[in-house]
Amino acid sequence: MVLAVIVLAAGTVFERYRGAEWVADHFYGSWWFAVLLGLVAVAAIVAIVQGRLWHRPASLLIHASIPIILLGGALTTWTGEHYSITLAPGETKEGITLERFEVLYYPGTHTPMDFVSHVTANGEPFDISMNHILRHGGRRYYQEDYDDQGSTTLSVSHDPWGIPVTYTGYALLLLGLGWLCLQQKPRRGDTKPAADVPPLQGSSHHNTPSVGSRPRLKTIVPLGLLLILNFQLSIFNSAQAAPKTLPRETASKMGEMYTLYKGRICPLQTFAKDFTTKLTGKATYQGLSSEQVLSGFLFNYGDWAPLLDQVKPKRQKESKALVEMLLSGRGLKLFPVSDSTGVLGWYAQNDDLPLSVSDDEYLFIRKHLSYCQELVVKGDYAALEQVFEKIKLFQEKRASNVLPSPTRVKAERLYNALTTGRWLAMLTLTLGLLCFAYSLWCQGRGKNMPRWLKVALTSYLLVLTSYLLLIFVLRWIAGGHIPMAGGFDSMNLMAIAIGIIGLGAQTSSSAQGMRLPIALLTMGFCLLVAMMSGSNPPVTNLMPVLSSPLLCLHVAVIMMSYALFFFLMMIGIAGLISGKKSFNFQFSIFNLAKRLLYPAVFLLALGIIIGALWANISWGNYWTWDPKEVWALITLIVYAFPMHPSLKIRRSPKAFFLYCSLAFLSVIITYFGVNFLLGGLHAYGS
Repeated sequence: MVLAVIVLAAGTVFERYRGAEWVADHFYGSWWFAVLLGLVAVAAIVAIVQGRLWHRPASLLIHASIPIILLGGALTTWTGEHYSITLAPGETKEGITLERFEVLYYPGTHTPMDFVSHVTANGEPFDISMNHILRHGGRRYYQEDYDDQGSTTLSVSHDPWGIPVTYTGYALLLLGLGWLCLQQKPRRGDTKPAADVPPLQGSSHHNTPSVGSRPRLKTIVPLGLLLILNFQLSIFNSAQAAPKTLPRETASKMGEMYTLYKGRICPLQTFAKDFTTKLTGKATYQGLSSEQVLSGFLFNYGDWAPLLDQVKPKRQKESKALVEMLLSGRGLKLFPVSDSTGVLGWYAQNDDLPLSVSDDEYLFIRKHLSYCQELVVKGDYAALEQVFEKIKLFQEKRASNVLPSPTRVKAERLYNALTTGRWLAMLTLTLGLLCFAYSLWCQGRGKNMPRWLKVALTSYLLVLTSYLLLIFVLRWIAGGHIPMAGGFDSMNLMAIAIGIIGLGAQTSSSAQGMRLPIALLTMGFCLLVAMMSGSNPPVTNLMPVLSSPLLCLHVAVIMMSYALFFFLMMIGIAGLISGKKSFNFQFSIFNLAKRLLYPAVFLLALGIIIGALWANISWGNYWTWDPKEVWALITLIVYAFPMHPSLKIRRSPKAFFLYCSLAFLSVIITYFGVNFLLGGLHAYGS
């Protein structure tokens, strides 16, 4: 298995430099790789016989699943068929006739929502679309591609033997891991050191630490100074004179209008927030709202132009192009107009308008910005608000059938207003660091964390988790789909999972003081990664292929497993740092870590299998050796090692802590390394 991990990791690196086709032919499709997988299967069978695993049903199921899964993959390779067919309208192949192909769009936009091939099979109509396949003649037909002439390309899969065998292996693996989880219920002896367990090196059975065992707090002072400096800089920046712009109430009225942005109809406030974030790194600027920043560039560009010189060099070109597009009159698509065929489109002031536009509408669209500029110069903000209201009424009259519901609009506007930026992440991370150090200090002196501090940290954790849940729900309502498809959404979900685990985890009294600091540390890290762009990203439409309930389940389960692995890493670090502390404390967190390991591995295996099922339903392949899939498998293998009771890392607390601390590197590579370095089908940013 160690050799398999090394080879799999090497394969992802080769794919980065040689490409997916080369790796498929010379690596995963080679004879020596097949031999390696065969050796893994043989090793699992030998382990069953040598270990007499029929006396341990859970372990038997896990080990038996390995050769069965590999056999299923071999049958898919040897007996399965995978090919594509292209059908023109009216053309028939394999008994399937294409009647017509259709692209479905999100209402009022030109953003694809789904791709549908309307076909007949044996005289019966059927629609083939993303995540909706046709089973016909023992084969499965998937929507793959199309062209401008109305032809469609369908991928065809025929795998009668590999899929059932592989799925059987999946079921055995999950059953065995689930069985092991049930066997790991806390026992009374877990809260006290067992008589036959040797003391840790440098530890004793009493709570008196040895000389020099207290953790040093030198790192806290620089951190505190850094926080003070950041606070002073924020005060200095806010004290600077802000450029001229609209009053907050007037700018807010402007943000209530609708616009077409990134392929979806949304409040103008959403565009303003994204515009401000790209220019300043935050959703606000010197105490001004994002709508005020946008209106400042629109109506008082002279005052705001110097801001472009302060933009970071790597974003300067993009920011200037964004501002130029805004000032050209083509950046704000505020006006819904139907052409002569009845197709609705959204147009900016200087776009080419359909010939069906009346003279009054033409003048209204062409002159609105100039009129608004005139009112700004006069300072007649009441009249300006009336113009914004008039534009909104025009939008509601022309596009009433495609505008988002009032509930979705309110949810999106509230979500935009709740943008927090990096300060929440830094606050949570700092609290976690300080409390983590303080908790270790308490353990070194044989004391428990004060009750008032536990209550305060629990309250903060509860509020933070509730806030993140609110963000999750608001994005769900505003977008019309469960938000789990991007980097921000996955990290936000992971932070929620950590918060729930931190609030619900039951630990012994000696380990209780570490639960809250670890939860805060991990949540702060997740929030910091999620908000690297400076604020919450805008809501977006979902790609057609991602419109599957299995995606939501896959991401949720995977993020929960990552959260548990993060907990294990932090427990490992705590165990290593407190190497000379009381034996009771180390024994307690050692037992806690071992109990958390089993559900973490089970959830990761479940998430991988759900992803395989989703891929098979959507594309006809349950495993493609994509870098993300490979590294998820590597992570599963890495964390499966300490589950073996015969290994030293399972019996030695120090070895277990060190292993859990280092094993999280596989999670980091799976999530970040694949996304930003290795690439592949699963790679995404934020």
